[in-house]
Amino acid sequence: MAFGLLYDFLNGQCIDAHNYFGAHFIEKDGKGYVTFRLYAPMADDVSVIGEWNNWDVGKDKMSKIDDAGVWEVTIPGLQNYQCYKYHFKNAKGKYVDKIDPYAFYSELRPGTCSRLFDIRNFAWHDDPWMKSRTRNFDKPMSIYEMHLGSWKGKAEDGHQPSYEEVADSLIPYIKEAGFTHVEFMPLIQYPFDGSWGYQGTGFFSIDSRYGNPFQLMSLVDRLHQAGIGCIIDFAPVHFATDKWALAKYDGSYLYEYSNKWRVSPWGSYQFDLGKDPVRSFLMSAMNYFVDYFHFDGVRVDAVSNIIYYNGDSSIGQNDGAVEFIKRLNAKLHIAHDSVMMIAEDSTAYSGTTRPTEYGGLGFDYKWDLGWMNDTLKYYSKDPVYKKWEHYNITFSMAYFYSDNFMLPLSHDEVVHGKGTIINKMWGDYYQKFCLIRNLYTYQFAHPGKKLNFMGNELGSFDEWDENKSLPWILKSFPAHDSVSRLVRDLNRIYQHEPAMYFEEHNPEHFHWLMVDNANDSIYAFQRKVNDDVLVFVFNMTTNYYESYGIPLMESGTYEEIFNSDKDVYGGDNQYNGLPVDSEPGSFEGLPAHMNIKLASFGACIFKKIK
Repeated sequence: MAFGLLYDFLNGQCIDAHNYFGAHFIEKDGKGYVTFRLYAPMADDVSVIGEWNNWDVGKDKMSKIDDAGVWEVTIPGLQNYQCYKYHFKNAKGKYVDKIDPYAFYSELRPGTCSRLFDIRNFAWHDDPWMKSRTRNFDKPMSIYEMHLGSWKGKAEDGHQPSYEEVADSLIPYIKEAGFTHVEFMPLIQYPFDGSWGYQGTGFFSIDSRYGNPFQLMSLVDRLHQAGIGCIIDFAPVHFATDKWALAKYDGSYLYEYSNKWRVSPWGSYQFDLGKDPVRSFLMSAMNYFVDYFHFDGVRVDAVSNIIYYNGDSSIGQNDGAVEFIKRLNAKLHIAHDSVMMIAEDSTAYSGTTRPTEYGGLGFDYKWDLGWMNDTLKYYSKDPVYKKWEHYNITFSMAYFYSDNFMLPLSHDEVVHGKGTIINKMWGDYYQKFCLIRNLYTYQFAHPGKKLNFMGNELGSFDEWDENKSLPWILKSFPAHDSVSRLVRDLNRIYQHEPAMYFEEHNPEHFHWLMVDNANDSIYAFQRKVNDDVLVFVFNMTTNYYESYGIPLMESGTYEEIFNSDKDVYGGDNQYNGLPVDSEPGSFEGLPAHMNIKLASFGACIFKKIK
């Protein structure tokens, strides 16, 4: 079995390398041991040094058990949490101390050691969830993206909440807010707080800032028991350049490129995704989080930098990396057919979410970054000029059916001087709140899964800072608390109305009702599944209309089930209280219409009464 796994590893076909390499607790003859295995082809004179042997390089020598470069030693009597490193002579003849690339746990920064942890035998309680979960193609999915360390932030005494402590407040909050899933920014080991986990050093080692692996398992277990899905963000493109970690690991470029592509646009080192052992390493790391931690999805970061060298399509496609991503998605789907693979992909690459057997990359979902950019650009414009930007709202549906899209308002939009979502809105203080209510309604109304970064629901004017807690005091101010109420109600409507999620990539279910009304900057569209008909109307200007005609595909009586201008959301209460009957006669090329009250910057949802 070990030989077969090693063979697959060397050929880039292994997703279980963590079950062979690294430090594993075993029992033999009634005694406890730890077996260490290291892949370092260019190393020589290899030892395990640690707390148990006082870091003595001569006590626990490793034997080379395979000409491919696998080293092994089994040591009795070791304990959880003991620190260790590998000490060896590298390809340049220099002795170095390096972390275990497959370690399950690590010292908290600024410490740099790997730590022993027995990953076996966590007691799970989420069988009902695991047996019923799917990839959510025909289900509502509203994702709350979060940075775990700054959601509630440090306590006054400087204590950082653990995975389990975060669960105590996170679960009731997510349930009340109506989100279906939580997406955690990277939870692997990383040294620099400001990298948010995207420049890692330990790709199997969970972030020790918040506790040990069992504590993260407990967080996921409790979320599942509460009916909340869990997605993990993972960055397989690059890693931190710290000398004690993966960089030039055995004196050769074992993990990174050996040419000009070694240094990434972020200053980190880029994984050489054309090397088969690197492919096995990264595929196994993602599988490890799915298998051992029961994550329901993996969001793959910076896919554009996988498809193209440095994310630049003019340079050309990186064929080795494209093969890696196809292999990753195919193998993880075979091993876990209910797990979602999600691409953060800013390219126009054809087939990101097409199955690999049909020539695609094999992702289940792709972030629609074009929708995000066009939408935020439009909402930032003075209404006087919106008539010339009308296409920024209509264009997304022209390409929507080319991939399975997710609509993100993510952490990338609220940092580094970009301002927060509400800061991007045009207008004065009051108008910004009107527009953010309109924007969130539009996001939920538009086909595609939803994603919002933590704090979007607070209407915060302060950019996210990983060193600070979210400004929860805003909940005490009615204007901000009303935004939270609006997001909660949109989540509930979204989950209640099949027309907003079922077969959303079937063009038969979406129809523009008002698409060319650039002069008034008013949009309307219908979404229909079976007998459920919803009509969405958006007024993108300050103009108020006591009666405005909206064309309809179907005559009947329509009940307003949501209006962003209601006072509970901070609006002026210019809503349609009674059901509205359609009127006959051709209108904008459609057979019927209804006359509705339309608030300044108002967004409303009507449902046809059966």
